Amino acid sequence: MSAAAAVPAAPPRRSAVLVFAVALGAYVAAVFHRSSLGVTGVDAADRFHINAATLATFSVAQLAVYAAMQIPVGVLLDRFGSRRLLIAGGALMVAGQLCFALVTDVRLAVGARVLVGLGDATTFISVLRIITFWFPGRRNPMLVQLTGTLGQLGAVLGAVPLVALLHHTGWTPAFLTAAALGATVLTMVAAAVRDTPHREHAALPAPDLATVRRELAAAWAQPGTRLGLWTHFVTQFSGSVFALLWGYPFLVQGQGMAPTVAASLLTLMTLAGLVVGPVVAHLCARHPFRRSVLVLAVTAATAAVWAVVLAWPGRAPGWLLVVLVLVLAVNGPGSAIGFDYARTFNPASRIGSATGIVNVGGFVASIVLMLAVGVVLDLATPAGRTAPDLAAFRWAFAAQYALWALGAVQVLRYRNAARRLQAAAGRDERLRDLTGK
Repeated sequence: MSAAAAVPAAPPRRSAVLVFAVALGAYVAAVFHRSSLGVTGVDAADRFHINAATLATFSVAQLAVYAAMQIPVGVLLDRFGSRRLLIAGGALMVAGQLCFALVTDVRLAVGARVLVGLGDATTFISVLRIITFWFPGRRNPMLVQLTGTLGQLGAVLGAVPLVALLHHTGWTPAFLTAAALGATVLTMVAAAVRDTPHREHAALPAPDLATVRRELAAAWAQPGTRLGLWTHFVTQFSGSVFALLWGYPFLVQGQGMAPTVAASLLTLMTLAGLVVGPVVAHLCARHPFRRSVLVLAVTAATAAVWAVVLAWPGRAPGWLLVVLVLVLAVNGPGSAIGFDYARTFNPASRIGSATGIVNVGGFVASIVLMLAVGVVLDLATPAGRTAPDLAAFRWAFAAQYALWALGAVQVLRYRNAARRLQAAAGRDERLRDLTGK
């Protein structure tokens, strides 16, 4: 039975909005926890006495767990529902932030980020499932886009306020406050969120292993699913890596910005994404057969602006860095087009599997880029310097172009495959109309 079919009638509007608002709050908190390392990377390097490559392992461990857990979480979601997974995920993130606040050992700190990644992995697709059960299908695309976009408010909390708190109170109080924020949201989820508006449909029978394998194989075999995966891959990683880890050091150490100004630029990036998200959703709804054009346009614009920034003689002017973060702000909404492909090319019975597959793409690309930037920074930093210079950052961020090239080729490849499949389906439908079979 599909998730959509499981909901027999529309829930009361007020109840649906309340449940969605609290679930969205859980996602905002998850993004806050996820991005809290991005603006504290310089302080983390000092606290744990580590180089750039080791610092990258913090975020890589967090994102690797997130990516690896997407498909297993989809299966757990069918078995236990959104509410339980949101509670379990919230508890893991609170535990991770508590540990990160208190430890000084590098291995324990990496373990703390793993806990954050595990909890984060449960959140986004749990909210998507709530949307499916609590709202009519026609609202799904806009609500999914709004979830991804409004969730980035967590990155705003993880920028200027967290940096100010860190510099005012120190490392441990700042991250203890982050854990307390997570615990507050966790309490709200436990009190307000329900899986469905109809209690009799709250629990579905657990799928057996053979069914899980069959649904995953069917989702992967669909060219539209792989088009969604490569869409997520090619559009997300540049903005994600900039916001989560390397943007702040690039602006402070490479471009010579004051920490508060750099944090403000990251906040501007997030706020711009809030504006762009609904526009992208509207364009996808109005022009569903031109979604890949939008994907390639976002990719080309991002690569072009980075080329100007990296080629600029000396430090880039402030206006150019503002342009950079505004273009990077489109990356997140652009990556959400991948979920729209998963929805339109798969039946409702395997949306969870398809969504999990798509969600892996951008995070795998982000992991590769985070590691590459860290390694190149260490190799390109002149001997005797304690921090990378601008030249080192230029070489490091140039690694993005290999990922853009790979992703663009794959988007074109699977776009053509999906179009051939649609054309064949259209011919079969016309034949059935003519023959009556």
